[in-house]
Amino acid sequence: MFTASALAALPAAQDITGTVPAHGPWLEGGAFSPWFLLFPLFWILVIGLIIFAARRTWRRNHQWDVARGGESVLRERYARGEVDETEYRQRLEVLRSEQPR
Repeated sequence: MFTASALAALPAAQDITGTVPAHGPWLEGGAFSPWFLLFPLFWILVIGLIIFAARRTWRRNHQWDVARGGESVLRERYARGEVDETEYRQRLEVLRSEQPR
């Protein structure tokens, strides 16, 4: 039904403008225009940047947790009395001097 009415309106539109109205990546003359490709590329780049930023943030937080993990274990051992204050401070200096790369 819709096709029949669209086909019936086609000659009327052609009579008014002299050309058939074109929709999509083609110009009125029928030439192909690549500008419509920029919109998907834009959204692909935006989504890619969001994923990149999220993964980078997660990695940095994970490295920070791993680096602080040794300090928290040492802190717990000191709280339980397994190590004395001098040993705690010596080991804490060693842990803080070894920066992850």
